[in-house]
Amino acid sequence: MSSQSLRRWSWIHKWSSLVCTVFMLLLCLTGLPLIYHHEIGHLLGNDVEAPAVDPKVGRANLDEVIAAGRALYPNKIMMYMSQEADEPNIWNVTLGDHPTDEHYKPIAVDARTAKVITEPAFEGGAFMSTMFRLHVDLFAGLPGKLFLGFMGLLLLVAIVSGVVLYAPFMRKQDFGTVRHGRTSRLKWLDLHNLLGIVTLVWALVVGATGMVNTWADVLLKYWQATEIAEMLAPYHGAPPPTKLASMEDAVRLAERASPGMQVAFVAFPGTPFASPHHYGVYMRGNEAFSSRLYKPVLIDAQTGAITDHRDLPWYLTALLISQPLHFGDYGGGWMQFLWALLDIATIVVLGSGLYLWVQRGRAVKRHAQAVAQSGAPLATPALVRTGD
Repeated sequence: MSSQSLRRWSWIHKWSSLVCTVFMLLLCLTGLPLIYHHEIGHLLGNDVEAPAVDPKVGRANLDEVIAAGRALYPNKIMMYMSQEADEPNIWNVTLGDHPTDEHYKPIAVDARTAKVITEPAFEGGAFMSTMFRLHVDLFAGLPGKLFLGFMGLLLLVAIVSGVVLYAPFMRKQDFGTVRHGRTSRLKWLDLHNLLGIVTLVWALVVGATGMVNTWADVLLKYWQATEIAEMLAPYHGAPPPTKLASMEDAVRLAERASPGMQVAFVAFPGTPFASPHHYGVYMRGNEAFSSRLYKPVLIDAQTGAITDHRDLPWYLTALLISQPLHFGDYGGGWMQFLWALLDIATIVVLGSGLYLWVQRGRAVKRHAQAVAQSGAPLATPALVRTGD
């Protein structure tokens, strides 16, 4: 690689890293507890568990489940109801003042008795809720998400440029070498490079999936403006439903139309995952991978008839795959542990990068002062050039 090309890549790596490092440190620090959000919620006693009942008790009618939730907030409307794959005895019912209410009320209802169990908090309580909002949008909504997405893009640029710079650097020494006994800066430079290469694939995966996740709102709006608009064309100009069809009948109809699948969640009319005229019943598979992919079944909210059902477009499929992959939710405890270790290693990479930048600035300043005192011509010190 020519010296001019090396300088160009060095400039790209330097500034892409400097711009995104502080925010990436924030995301790594907030992401670490989020990897274990289920476990932290359990330790803090925020888990919702279904009470023991007679095994002979069957499944409650879904209309009764909805009625139990609405009884707590009669002035609010239904937004969603969902079930976790590992907790089929609980329906999570969500109510709000309007279909897109961000201050919704979550209610856990027993799926067998249709009795309210509790009003759960976010897993881990206020601390985990704060970590989640900082990690997702910096408490700034869509602008915050898109800003963090741009920081994720800069991270990918920094990783690629770092790999380009690392190749010629490693020709001079064995892989994994950490030089001791010279200067603290060189030791941290070697450690920074080593950990950067070790965490390369993970950082690319997490950075790319995190960037995709920040586009969720935009992708949903695009889906609504294209495929959903196409599915709703026959309802153009039609008045909204005056009476909603039975949810029990709607879900059973969706199950018959999607053999081998089970209900993941139901979106009520007006919410982003439905339409003003439909229930959106989202089915999922039973395997570890297929359980992350949804198949929407649109059901006329007034007549209870299926109007359309089709697979999600590729970009929403990519979004659904990237969300659990971002937090290591696919492989159980061992994958979570690996994700946590790599997260900590990335924190060291980011922190050492900041340290090296500060130390380099100090070295340049000391060199300039020494030159000024000696009256010698100004030259770049070898310490600043070596390994950068």
